[in-house]
Amino acid sequence: HPEAAAWQYAGLGSQVYVFVLAGFLYLVVRPLRPARWRYREVLVFVGLTALPGWLYAVPVERFLPLETAQAMNAGFLALVAAWRVALYVRFLYAGAGLDAFRTAVATVLPLSAIVVVLAILNLEHVVFDLMSGIREGAETANDLAYTVVVTLSVFAYLAFPVTLIAYLIAIFWRRAKIRGPDRGELRK
Repeated sequence: HPEAAAWQYAGLGSQVYVFVLAGFLYLVVRPLRPARWRYREVLVFVGLTALPGWLYAVPVERFLPLETAQAMNAGFLALVAAWRVALYVRFLYAGAGLDAFRTAVATVLPLSAIVVVLAILNLEHVVFDLMSGIREGAETANDLAYTVVVTLSVFAYLAFPVTLIAYLIAIFWRRAKIRGPDRGELRK
């Protein structure tokens, strides 16, 4: 990109993103009291999920018509996102030792929170366009992409409060399970 700064060419934004996302996931999941949960492990996991991102680098715009290339880039984005979410679910369930309910909550809450924040800041279109390779000027070719973004935003708005309530229930349920009958003594 001709207007990119030197730090963008160096990929520093992606490196910062890995640390910030790992910290966010660590802090969200920690109150659910997973059996195995350390920031270092979350950081390594987030870093390792970056590998399929090479699909974004395939320059399909060079050998396909623009509309087809945009559709392929959006497909690559969906494929990589689905893969990363599937890995995250597996990591929470098998790696961190969460049960199915807490895994579901720890999966949906951060995803819906991120989409809701992006929608509130009106950045969801920008992020989607950037990651899927869509550029301004071809609004008709982007109609399906914007429909997907709006649909995801609506689902996130609906899922976030429900998942937040489930998250609070999971936290209190886990704390009550750990405490003994006199509420101060830990069970062995």
